[in-house]
Amino acid sequence: MDVKNKATRIDLFSLRTPQMRAFHMSWFAFFLCFFSWFGIAPLMAIVRDELGLTKAQIGNTIIASVAITIVARLMIGWLCDHIGPRISYTMLLLGGSLPVMGIGLAESYESFLLFRLGIGVIGASFVITQYHTSVMFAPNCVGTANATSAGWGNLGGGVTQMVMPLVFAGFVALGYTDAISWRLSMVAAGGVCFVTGIAYFFLTQDLPDGNFGELRRRGEITTKEKTRGSFLLAAKDRRVWMLFLVYAACFGIELTINNIAALYYIDFFGLGLKSAGLVAGLFGLMNIFARTTGGIIGDKFGRRWGLRGRVRWLFIALFVEGIALICFSRMTILPVAIGTMIVFSLFVQMSEGATYSVVPFINKKALGSVAGIVGAGGNVGAVSAGFLFRMEGLTWPGALLILGCAVLCLSFVALLVRFSEADEKEATAEHADALAVRARTKRERSFELPRPAAGRRVTPIAVLRIYLGVALAVKGIYFILNMGDLEAHMEGTFGHAQTVVAWFVVLAHSVGGACLALGLATRFVAAVNAVVLSGAVLVHLTGATSLELLGANLNFQFAMLVLVTLVIIFWQGAGGFSMDRMVREESGSESGVASAT
Repeated sequence: MDVKNKATRIDLFSLRTPQMRAFHMSWFAFFLCFFSWFGIAPLMAIVRDELGLTKAQIGNTIIASVAITIVARLMIGWLCDHIGPRISYTMLLLGGSLPVMGIGLAESYESFLLFRLGIGVIGASFVITQYHTSVMFAPNCVGTANATSAGWGNLGGGVTQMVMPLVFAGFVALGYTDAISWRLSMVAAGGVCFVTGIAYFFLTQDLPDGNFGELRRRGEITTKEKTRGSFLLAAKDRRVWMLFLVYAACFGIELTINNIAALYYIDFFGLGLKSAGLVAGLFGLMNIFARTTGGIIGDKFGRRWGLRGRVRWLFIALFVEGIALICFSRMTILPVAIGTMIVFSLFVQMSEGATYSVVPFINKKALGSVAGIVGAGGNVGAVSAGFLFRMEGLTWPGALLILGCAVLCLSFVALLVRFSEADEKEATAEHADALAVRARTKRERSFELPRPAAGRRVTPIAVLRIYLGVALAVKGIYFILNMGDLEAHMEGTFGHAQTVVAWFVVLAHSVGGACLALGLATRFVAAVNAVVLSGAVLVHLTGATSLELLGANLNFQFAMLVLVTLVIIFWQGAGGFSMDRMVREESGSESGVASAT
């Protein structure tokens, strides 16, 4: 399908165009779907005790939660080709919200298993998200758009690990029992999905120029009859099945970790429910930037080496993912395990972004079916991995080791994805056309002033930002390991809100610090951490005398130093060596000129 008027840039803070409305609605809808899909995972310790589930039964529920998604993703890709992403997403959100809310009716292992199976349908939302951004954005930025929308959607898998225990605790605080509280938590998650389904119908359109129905009536796109056979067309292409296996080795692993991470840290490291959810959530929170990074690098490799370059980057990311997973499976010291998990998470999600920087170029006539088949591969990988975690004679670290070796082997499958010279020339021409349109549009936007390319060099402010970001991330991990001490330190200053404030501090430092080190959303995360440091200054001021502030109170002086540094970074921006600049350049003109960070 030849789609006209695709966006050649990502105006992240704009909702004026149909392209950006589709971008923001698709990632937000996927975020909620992912949140609901794995909303029960951080509460499984409660559910396990109430329903008396065995290890094998828990493994079966993990398999069920991702198994039905295989079929759903295959069908939803075909549906997108026929009726468009707008109606497809609306139907999925409205229908998928029902088993999410209905799981609260489960009273036995069998009924719980059935509802988890039904919830898995909502995981097909990923295919619609990738389809919608693929038809809305041009080749020069489609990899970045796909990776960012999917990455921010996948973020729901991390946020739910942290938020659902708090939602559960909130219902308990209102006087409900544990058995009722976890059920009400899922009802709340499903209700939000239902409302979003209605909003998606009214706020988006299928293509830049309109919806499928009206465009077909005007003869601007192929009729529904001519789209028949698109699934078979995609299924005949061996490259689709290569990517199917590749995606099983990255997204399949992410789904598995989302399902078992909280229990893994509870059983093998002795953490409590909230702390385990917080640590497990860090894995998913890497999606804030990790998957986007994979897409950005894929677009850059594509610009320099064509479609072959995109495939090479996919191999590299997947290969390092396998090594990192093997290392994580061997960790027995909690801080080291968390650090290794974060590195592993980075490459898992970059591999996913790299995969879908290749998908839009496989077969444009069957884009939905290609996206559906490849997406289903992730769930096949998760189902296969699930069987390892239900085996009584195999420890979970042993299962992770086996998965790491499998990923390492499957990384070489990526190299089997090849493109003809005609495909390479067509992609190069489309890329050049998109950059030409982007350059023309940029010239028309008089308020965008060029910045010299020399700004890419490492500057003192960039070095300071990177150091401070790493330090804050390490501090965040330290706080995770000592949450009790952090809450006790704030007691008497923030009152009953001290637990929420403690979690905010941990997230701001760990996730915000990582973003700061990479130079992603620099001013935003600097501002958030400045708020945290202002609170630290307030805590250190409590009960201190003037003499202590001037000399003995080193904690106060250090907090003030970090606060002033954050204000300077907020004022000056990320500097030349940052992902903020990479994003702007990737969606910028052919000369790589970027606006100020």
